[in-house]
Amino acid sequence: MPQPTTRARRTGHPGYSETLPREPESAATARRLTDAAISCWGLEELAEDAALIVSELVANAVRHARRESIRVVVERTAVRTVRVAVADLSQARPEVREAGDGDEDGRGLFLVAAPAADWGTDERRWGKIVWADLEGRG
Repeated sequence: MPQPTTRARRTGHPGYSETLPREPESAATARRLTDAAISCWGLEELAEDAALIVSELVANAVRHARRESIRVVVERTAVRTVRVAVADLSQARPEVREAGDGDEDGRGLFLVAAPAADWGTDERRWGKIVWADLEGRG
């Protein structure tokens, strides 16, 4: 299994990333990576929302992406801001859609947007990165 990597960021704190298989079980690994990063930064108040966001982003990538792997990235973009992102090799942009009362899916991006200060998709030549920013208090 690949080991997580770290990289220095302009805020002086490392970013955390890991390449994972494109399968539902990877959401648990992504949550652990996210929780470890947030704990290291002392931003535990963001842990619950970050776990929800990374779970939904991984689920979207598992369902809609191509190829066999995804990349989870957790970085501190400002002193009190954490970006949670999932990169995949599909260029299909995620679509926010309204789920009906009886629908079992279709709410993922609403769940991402609700706690996020901002979220979006960055297109790349090789695919895309879907990200959400969380802002700590204080």
